[in-house]
Amino acid sequence: ATDQRTVADTFARQLEYAPVLAVADSPEADDEDRELLAQLHPTARRVPIGHGDPAGATPAPARARETAPRSELVRAALAGFDVEAAAAAQHPACALLPAETDAHGVSTLVWRRHRPFHPERLYAALEDLTCAAARSRGRFWLADRPDTLLHWDAAGGALCVEGAGPWLAALPDAAWDLVPPVRRAAAALDWHPEHGDRCQHLVFTSPGLDRDGLERLLESCLLTDAEYAAGREAWRGLASAFDTLLEV
Repeated sequence: ATDQRTVADTFARQLEYAPVLAVADSPEADDEDRELLAQLHPTARRVPIGHGDPAGATPAPARARETAPRSELVRAALAGFDVEAAAAAQHPACALLPAETDAHGVSTLVWRRHRPFHPERLYAALEDLTCAAARSRGRFWLADRPDTLLHWDAAGGALCVEGAGPWLAALPDAAWDLVPPVRRAAAALDWHPEHGDRCQHLVFTSPGLDRDGLERLLESCLLTDAEYAAGREAWRGLASAFDTLLEV
């Protein structure tokens, strides 16, 4: 009763967590559908299945099934599962997000910046940003919360924004030894000489994505040159528009 996830959110998270996807074709599916699946989880192994048993094989007499080789799906499913790797791939600080792609009417926009968002302007744009794509996810930072890594997770028009702990750059040096190597490696890829691993790294995937309009909207939510030049102490004084959303 307390689970507030939508069907789209639940499906997207399950889809992106699994290393193997069983894909049943249908007359209703087209190239756009298959491309959307591929862009949502590009590293997953996709195994086509038929309309027979759950493993995708056509039912056969019991004796024949005993000696028949395992289907591709069964072999993939029993190949082992690395729980730690799967968790790291989903963690906001080091998630394996999709790359820039455009095919069969489906696009993935990867948007990365090292300037913080203005909290009020971003909050005002949340509805438009959430509805701009079938799926969007990533990590971001707000000017008034420079030490907090924020997680962006949207699917089917519903958005979840939550804190995911501190940025690595906000931790004392002594704490770095306690951070998993995969987290340190991800931070190194995003490292900025002034801001460390603080960054905007958002990915939007959708059929008919308005890339130019989406980029303009995102850019408008960043600090202006004058606001940025005012410095971090001035940023902390900005109105905390996300307090309610983050249940502070």
